[in-house]
Amino acid sequence: MNTQQNQQQQFIELSGALTDFNAFALHGTGQVEHYYKTLNDIVGYDTVEQLLCVFQTVYECACDEHMFLIGIRQQIMGDVKLGPVARNIIKLWYTGTWYQLPRTWQEAYGKSEQDKTFFVSSASYTEGLLWQAIDANPSGAKGPGYGSWSEPPRIHFDNSWQFVKQQSV
Repeated sequence: MNTQQNQQQQFIELSGALTDFNAFALHGTGQVEHYYKTLNDIVGYDTVEQLLCVFQTVYECACDEHMFLIGIRQQIMGDVKLGPVARNIIKLWYTGTWYQLPRTWQEAYGKSEQDKTFFVSSASYTEGLLWQAIDANPSGAKGPGYGSWSEPPRIHFDNSWQFVKQQSV
């Protein structure tokens, strides 16, 4: 596996931890490559690499899920550089939209000409995790069929991401 494939796999794991959707569900959106490329294009390869390295360190050092979540909260979400990027990844997966980073982030770490609010691909809106999370169909797309509105939603979430402590060899 080359470096880019390895980083993309780590991006999927990070995305799973941030969104609580497993890799199967994330791949099912068909947006992995689009989102990974968008992230690199806007924040830069070095920032993505730093984010993924911190995530990997937190994952490897956590002895259980509780410690892992504390590590994510403190070392990624609470970090002035990585936090806004991680929050954008969450919003990206749920809505299919890249939201422009805060001006303070841009001033401190650099502004990309591509950093503006936009839908990442023609399918990103309809494939947003928001729709799976609320067991609904996106407005104007993926119609559920006549009369389906008369039934209450059946929310059954079995696509959640799982923390699995890796065994030392």
